[in-house]
Amino acid sequence: MKKLVLLFIFTFGVKSAFADCSSSGMYFFPEQKNISLNPMFIIEGYYFSQKTVNSFKERSVYLESENGELIELNLQDILKGQMHLTQAIFCTSSPLKPNTTYVLKYANQTNAELAEMVRYNREKKKREKIYWTTSDKESLAELNSDLTVEFKKTETVFYGCGPASYAIFNVKHIPDDELWFKTEVVELSSNKKTTYYLRMWNEKLSVGHGMCSGAFTFNKNGKYKVRFIPMTIDGKALSPTRWKTFDSP
Repeated sequence: MKKLVLLFIFTFGVKSAFADCSSSGMYFFPEQKNISLNPMFIIEGYYFSQKTVNSFKERSVYLESENGELIELNLQDILKGQMHLTQAIFCTSSPLKPNTTYVLKYANQTNAELAEMVRYNREKKKREKIYWTTSDKESLAELNSDLTVEFKKTETVFYGCGPASYAIFNVKHIPDDELWFKTEVVELSSNKKTTYYLRMWNEKLSVGHGMCSGAFTFNKNGKYKVRFIPMTIDGKALSPTRWKTFDSP
């Protein structure tokens, strides 16, 4: 039953889907709404929404406070996944004000983009604008130097629109706050490297792709290696893990 529900596994978390894949979608991180004064941000686009993410190379993204003050977000990188996903990585141009709520805003945003700039609030049971509220702290989480990422297995599950294929890793000694993992996957035969930010789900990292999208794809008989850089939403990072090799799922 679980496999029937988890039809659509997105990079930054597992999300259920309907029988057909949608043609667009935007995802915004941090997922937690409480942030520090110097956080990072990730905006991810699926399929046709990748166009919006790529446009950030030439147009500005802001946080707007309840008083109308604009804080520009500086684009650090745009990372293209291998299957219909692209993400933009940002940091703030200046520290945010404490105990302040900020709403995400694009320069020259269209009505279609505005309609995608929402997130479902499970407690209120409704969709709402993308916003975060600052604390009075420079950073919120500390990384445990004992944090480990261990290979568990590879698996492929076939669905109506295609397979979901992953190399799955267990993560141990994690903090309570949101973590990101800068993930580098190298195909050994070609030495081609793909980099993408992943999030855990149930203390696991799933490296690969779902039925409709994903950061990484695999050749049928390929061999790969992967390493992770665990980091907080404030950009504090541990040293990269050792390279871990695995066969294509």
